[in-house]
Amino acid sequence: MKKNNHKISLLPIVEYILELDPMMRFAAIIDLKGNISEAIMKEGKTSLKSQKEEEHFCKQVAIRRKIRKQFDKSLGSVNYVHIERQKVTQIVVYPKHKTVYVTMEPNMDITRKLEIIENIKKKTSNL
Repeated sequence: MKKNNHKISLLPIVEYILELDPMMRFAAIIDLKGNISEAIMKEGKTSLKSQKEEEHFCKQVAIRRKIRKQFDKSLGSVNYVHIERQKVTQIVVYPKHKTVYVTMEPNMDITRKLEIIENIKKKTSNL
């Protein structure tokens, strides 16, 4: 991870996240406005959403982050967001200046999911 003119290369981070477990599907780093800074679908996996849907979803992730921020003073800041769907598990982590969005297979053990979340938080804490 190199810092050139205060820019961090995001591709190695996204690749690292996908390599955490064979059941990882997708990883994206999103700016605070919801624009995708870097994203990769794991090789051999097919997207459950079109590119347009993915971009729209990332915009919604940014909006939800702003909404959750309103409750930080009374409830404390968000550690992560974990959504279980029938076809996929979605995880959102909030480093200071970026948002990390990942998907994984839903049948992964919950303990393993929590380990992955902690690894993602450590790897992205400087974003």
